[in-house]
Amino acid sequence: MPPILPPKPTVLNREEVAHSRLFTIEQVDLRFSNGAERRFERLKSASRGAVMIVAMPDPEHVLLIHEYAAGFDDYALTLPKGLVDPGEDIVTAANRELMEECGMGAHTIEPLIEFSLAPNYMNHRMHVLLASDLYEKRLPGDEPEPLVVETHAIDDLTALLTREDFHEARAIAALFIARERIKETQDGTQCW
Repeated sequence: MPPILPPKPTVLNREEVAHSRLFTIEQVDLRFSNGAERRFERLKSASRGAVMIVAMPDPEHVLLIHEYAAGFDDYALTLPKGLVDPGEDIVTAANRELMEECGMGAHTIEPLIEFSLAPNYMNHRMHVLLASDLYEKRLPGDEPEPLVVETHAIDDLTALLTREDFHEARAIAALFIARERIKETQDGTQCW
């Protein structure tokens, strides 16, 4: 039986306190069901969501990219990803990002899971998709420099976790989820 939760807090006031081309910071005053009042700040994404792609060139390997991570001021090894453009669905966005960042397209793309990021103060969602039956195709992207693409065995995630440049939690979670999905479908129903 699911737990009985209190009603959602009442919004007393909302105020935009900062705005950039990607984010809005909103101050929200709330009253909880027990009468407690609190002020929260939340980061609202200006995007329609984002995609992260677990691209499989074959059933045993995954493509990873080296991308400059401004938050860490260093390069990070991660999965290809990007924002969903206006008019795109998540599958179209995933295939476009894969072409832009890895020079590959996919004949087969299936949604795996949707992640939230820091839901206590951020409304951003990341759609993780599994891409297979890859083919070469490069599209120009918005990256400031060409990305370095590496191929890694999906069964050797432990080795990836020992690397100093592989630390993005959503990429790690996505790879573990994809690996489990692949194991489940290796009963002959998955076509590569």
